[in-house]
Amino acid sequence: MTEITVISGKGGTGKTSLVASLVSLAHKPVIADCDVDAADLHLVLNPVIRQAHDFSGGKRAEIVPDKCTGCGKCFELCRFGAIIRNEADKPTYIVDQIACEGCSVCSHFCPEKAIDFNPSVNGQWYISDTIYGPMVHAKLGIAEENSGKMVALVRSQAKEIAEKEDLSYVIIDGPPGIGCPVIASLAGTDYVLIVTEPTLSGEHDLERVMELINFFKIPVCLCINKYDINLEMSDRIEKKARAAGIKTAGRIRYDRAVTDAQIKRLPVVEFTDAPVVLDIRKMWNTLMREINLTTKGSQ
Repeated sequence: MTEITVISGKGGTGKTSLVASLVSLAHKPVIADCDVDAADLHLVLNPVIRQAHDFSGGKRAEIVPDKCTGCGKCFELCRFGAIIRNEADKPTYIVDQIACEGCSVCSHFCPEKAIDFNPSVNGQWYISDTIYGPMVHAKLGIAEENSGKMVALVRSQAKEIAEKEDLSYVIIDGPPGIGCPVIASLAGTDYVLIVTEPTLSGEHDLERVMELINFFKIPVCLCINKYDINLEMSDRIEKKARAAGIKTAGRIRYDRAVTDAQIKRLPVVEFTDAPVVLDIRKMWNTLMREINLTTKGSQ
């Protein structure tokens, strides 16, 4: 079983649209949507949810009114401003659940032990069926944190399904950027595909992603999406990647058909035989060849 993680240095490069097509071209992979802060792969793959589970990535404080004497110790100690004081004849206090960072200082120092510190529900994760294969995906709640922990959970569940059903690939739609959820989507993966675009911001963010990949020492290829909107920049990006020891798996042209396919909620390779589909198929074949060479070389 091989894990392939697709990432991008920034949002808007077309990463998720490309992942949808790669999923279609692979033979019944397990699909893992690890972009949990802004999950949208389900909009194209139309999963049917088979299991739904709450996700708890931490704990939050909650004041028990019957025990609280209104001393205000929690209000004084909370450095996140999460304790709200209600002025009255006798001041009362409540916890702002969005502002609470779960540090437990208020609970630890409360003289009356009037603050419960229990697991909080930060989102949901799902195991679903698609026509392309099983899918594990998740949705983090508004203003919730611990996305890195949720990404690790999604990956572990996807890997478990692949091993149980003896499936060859786990294709991971990773989050953009270089933060904690990206690191959680990369650690221990077998191969990485970086999707970038020929813009100044795309070039800059690609440099940061390449540094991160180099730290983990994971085999990697590059895909330049919408390469024809700026051929000079595409050449420059490919040259920079080559200097860093990263091969380009393919260049994909800009094509309105990709947007039309999204409107129909289909991977573009299932929607049309437009030239962009030839680009994607060629890139997928190159990627598979590189992965196979890497696998044989490590044996």
